[in-house]
Amino acid sequence: MKRLLKQFVSRYLGEENPEMIPKKNQKKYEKSGLTKEQAVYIRSEIKKAFDIDKIYRNNNIGLDDLAEHIQQNRYKVSQVINTYFSKNFYTFLNDYRIKEAMYLLASEPHLSVKAIMYEVGFNSKNSFYTAFKKNTGVSPNDFRSNEAKPFEYETAHFA
Repeated sequence: MKRLLKQFVSRYLGEENPEMIPKKNQKKYEKSGLTKEQAVYIRSEIKKAFDIDKIYRNNNIGLDDLAEHIQQNRYKVSQVINTYFSKNFYTFLNDYRIKEAMYLLASEPHLSVKAIMYEVGFNSKNSFYTAFKKNTGVSPNDFRSNEAKPFEYETAHFA
C-alpha cells in the first residue's frame, strides 16, 4: 500500500520515479534483458524526444519512429513506456499532444481549434476531440471558453 501511495503521489506531482517498476510488469518483461541502467537511459531519451524535440507533433509518428529517433530497440522503448510511464505508446503520445493543445488553446486565441489540432500532431478532428475530452473532460471549444472567462473578468473588472 505504501509503495502504491508513493507511486500515486510521484505521478500526481509529475515526478515519475524510474526506480519504481510496477509488479504487474515485472513478470511480463522478466526475460526481456533490459537492465535498470538501460531503462533509465531510454526513459531520459524518450523524455528528451518529447519535451525538447517535440516529436509528437509529427502526425505520422509511431513507436518505430520514436525508437529510431532515440536509436534504441523498439521493444525496449515499448517496455520502458509501459513500465516507467504506465501507459502504452499512443496514450503517452496523445497525453503530450493534448497538453500542448491545452496550452495553445489558452494562449493563442487567434488560432482556430482545427489549426491547433494539426499543430500538435492530430490528423482527424474526431480523434482530437475524443482524446481531448478523455484527458480533460471537456471539448476543446469548451476548454477555450472556460480559460477565456477569468481573463475577460479580470480585464472587465479593472477597466
